[in-house]
Amino acid sequence: QVTLVESGGGLVQAGGSLRLSCAASGSIASVSNMAWYRQAVGKQRDLVATITSGGYSVYADSVKGRFTISRDNARNTVSLQMNSLKPEDTAVYYCKLFYGSLNFWGQGTQVTVSS
Repeated sequence: QVTLVESGGGLVQAGGSLRLSCAASGSIASVSNMAWYRQAVGKQRDLVATITSGGYSVYADSVKGRFTISRDNARNTVSLQMNSLKPEDTAVYYCKLFYGSLNFWGQGTQVTVSS
């Protein structure tokens, strides 16, 4: 059983920064790939960034150079540092852990960027 708990969302002005964190529990957490997704109102859930257990990361084009994903395998946490935020980054951000055919999602955290 895996549980994911996100934190760090909130309201920020355009150009500001936020840091999201996701704490994972479960025996497979440290060997799993993890990712951040986001879903704006009325839109599909999209991948923001993903990171392998070994630390290799991939980003959506829309966040490259502004967002940084990182993980701490000893603490089973994954973080998303978001800089230079734009109003279009407004969404619910979800943490995902995936291992083989297994997928687990967090409950989501709201990020709102005001113009």
